[in-house]
Amino acid sequence: MTDEQKQFEDLEQRLHGRKMEYDMIAVPDAAVLHSVQTGIRQAARRRKSRVRWYMSSISAATIILLFTGCIRVSPAFASFVEQWPGMEGIVSMIRQDKGLQMAIDQSLLQKVGITDEHDGASVTIDGIITDESRMVIFYTMKGMKDPEKGEYDIDLLDENGKNLPVAFGYSSPKPTSDENVYENMIDVVFTNEATPPDELSVVFKTRGKANPGEWKITLPVDKNLTKGMKRVLPVNQTLTVDGQRIDVKQATLYPTRLVLDVAFDPKNTKKVFGLSDLQLVDEQGCAWRTDTTMGEDEQSIYFESMYFSIPKKLTLQGSGHSGLNKDELNLSLDLESGTITGGPPTMKFMGSQIAGKDRILMFSVPDMEGGFALGFTEIKDEAGKTYNVPTSSYRSGDGDSSGITTVHSTLENGAKIKGHLQMKLSTYPMKIKAPFSLEIPLDN
Repeated sequence: MTDEQKQFEDLEQRLHGRKMEYDMIAVPDAAVLHSVQTGIRQAARRRKSRVRWYMSSISAATIILLFTGCIRVSPAFASFVEQWPGMEGIVSMIRQDKGLQMAIDQSLLQKVGITDEHDGASVTIDGIITDESRMVIFYTMKGMKDPEKGEYDIDLLDENGKNLPVAFGYSSPKPTSDENVYENMIDVVFTNEATPPDELSVVFKTRGKANPGEWKITLPVDKNLTKGMKRVLPVNQTLTVDGQRIDVKQATLYPTRLVLDVAFDPKNTKKVFGLSDLQLVDEQGCAWRTDTTMGEDEQSIYFESMYFSIPKKLTLQGSGHSGLNKDELNLSLDLESGTITGGPPTMKFMGSQIAGKDRILMFSVPDMEGGFALGFTEIKDEAGKTYNVPTSSYRSGDGDSSGITTVHSTLENGAKIKGHLQMKLSTYPMKIKAPFSLEIPLDN
């Protein structure tokens, strides 16, 4: 074995070791879910159109994508690790996303290294990768109070100080080998109406009133690194899954991800929330996985990118879909008696509680296998007033039997609601098994 080969082998072992450390970290479910939902909540405040972000899982593994083993550490990636000492944990997460790894190989990482420090604590933006579809922001925290508990909100602002109209997700930061140093990344999705800003400000704010604090890092965004790097692959084929028609329109390749656009036939008998266990498989059996879906009747499904390694053959595979009969989407909830009229029979009301000006509704639903949660597009009281649901939290195993998830949905300014609520479901954890595959045409 040459010295260079030994260096790469040592690096492989180091990264694998860090991944195992991450997998074994005992992160409280509530903290993780609270943090993920915070990202979704902030995105909801910013967007003008209706956009929903479905995570593939609600566990800590949501943020650490599955390692497929199809791509090994390259010299450029090894150099990246060595130039960022102490960052093996973040690098280990990147390594599970083959598209991001190849983007780094192509020198598309913009190094930043800007820090805001005060009151003995600091936040550093280490670097970003961005194209027209996605931005990944890597950051490090030092001296922060209990960062693992997810007690921080994040705002993303443009050069005018306005909130970016984007969806983004993040989990609680993870500890490094250095004492009191934590690291993580923010994963940003640009919708059709949004593009990367010329200047970005990332703001970290504490949630608790006991120790208020704010850290703001402003940086220029080098959009020239990926300018013009976009490739559209027309598909124009129709899938039939469990009797439901899904039009697969096109795949768009960016350096950071592949975006597959699909549309569900309005004549379908079921409301399809999304397709389950999706992956793109090439001629070598290498799986390119998905972690995010956005949209409703028309959806954009996000996969790892193969921009710099176009396969000879590409097949879309899945195990079925998550959906409900359309006549089960609407329901009425009597807050006094707790009776639900309509809706899916497996949905049970467990009561409500007042939290300041808000009301928290508690439900039990089947375990969220496949990652699709309980969500609402519309909630109205007897007077016709509409209420928003800015946050929801989920916990498995708290019901009266196994296979049950409890959901706490917050109705904003709903403390004084009385009588009946008219509710319409946007998602529900009902998974239907119906395996399918579809070849994606490639023009090499």
